[in-house]
Amino acid sequence: MITGFRLNLAPLKAPLGFIKFVEWLTAIFAFGSCGGYSGRTIVSLFCSEGRNETLNATFSYPFRLNLVALVEGNTTLCNHSVPVTHLVGDSASSAQFFVGVAIICFLYSIVALLVYLGYMHVYKDSDFGPMFDFGLTAAIAFLWLVCSSAWAKGLQNVKDATGTVGITSTLALCKESDVSCEVTDFANMRTLNVSVVFGYLNLIVWAGNAWIVYKETRCHSQKYTAQHGAGAGRGQHVPAAI
Repeated sequence: MITGFRLNLAPLKAPLGFIKFVEWLTAIFAFGSCGGYSGRTIVSLFCSEGRNETLNATFSYPFRLNLVALVEGNTTLCNHSVPVTHLVGDSASSAQFFVGVAIICFLYSIVALLVYLGYMHVYKDSDFGPMFDFGLTAAIAFLWLVCSSAWAKGLQNVKDATGTVGITSTLALCKESDVSCEVTDFANMRTLNVSVVFGYLNLIVWAGNAWIVYKETRCHSQKYTAQHGAGAGRGQHVPAAI
């Protein structure tokens, strides 16, 4: 068996190679839209004497909000002494899990494309290659389901913590009768919403890829051969005895 590298771009035109290229792209969009995020929420404090105060909270990936200071140092706001106050919540585990899965998929897609384009003759001549590819592809599809669901919940926690209701419950000053708090400039989380969409899109793509890879395995080819062999056998007419 010849195992040398032989460049052949034909697999890119076939479902096996084309869908792997799509997975490479969707993985980039998934971890890029989440891992590179940075946003700022502006909170306005309306004091009873008609004077307003403003607070800023800047947060970014991996969304450890409990480390983000809303009020830095003991200070006086609306004639009230306010201690150091941080946002509430920590979505780092779900965000890092999501980005980690995306990076693994990005790297695996590159390796798989290299095998498809340069070593397809080895891939098809071996039982191990297609079976390994199928098992890992199915496992990654499951990981996309888990990490996308976890990150969707983590993102909702970030939105709740940085919204007016979350800020009001976090900042003790907002509970005073003569002070009203409101988020007047919400952080733009459009890219984070896109990351969740790409997470579930990756789930669909990788699940479909698992079926395509399964058809390359010997298990599928043997089943296909057996079914068609049995069908051909039933289609034959046995001549009647004279």
